[in-house]
Amino acid sequence: MADAQPVIQPKGKSASLLSSTVVFLVRNIEAIIPWYEGIGFEASYFPPGFCILRRGGVRIFLQQQDGYSRPEDPAADDRGAWNVYIETDNVAALIDEFSSRPNVTITRGLTRQAYGQTEFEVTDPNGYVLVFAQPSTP
Repeated sequence: MADAQPVIQPKGKSASLLSSTVVFLVRNIEAIIPWYEGIGFEASYFPPGFCILRRGGVRIFLQQQDGYSRPEDPAADDRGAWNVYIETDNVAALIDEFSSRPNVTITRGLTRQAYGQTEFEVTDPNGYVLVFAQPSTP
């Protein structure tokens, strides 16, 4: 088999970025998949340690790393750092949906931000913070 040759693009053309996908490292992928399914994500599991979660146009990848433990980050905790920011067209309906789920804890309720978004956040069982947002109406 011949060595792969790099593809050379003509100079002067630029590429558009089309999407971005967050990757969460987890210790036990099979234990976390049901939590995400519980908040409406469809899971495509590729044993032994990779999963693609989808809901609408959002994708989250889960990658298992045996023995993984999310590192402590007190500075991130103090400032309320997020791990993924997801926009929706109906943040009020989404918080209502999540509030009815027994294993979902809303860690910050609906909050109107000065930068024009209304948001809420949840924390998954691994400690990853997901923010769901919609532009605020005046």
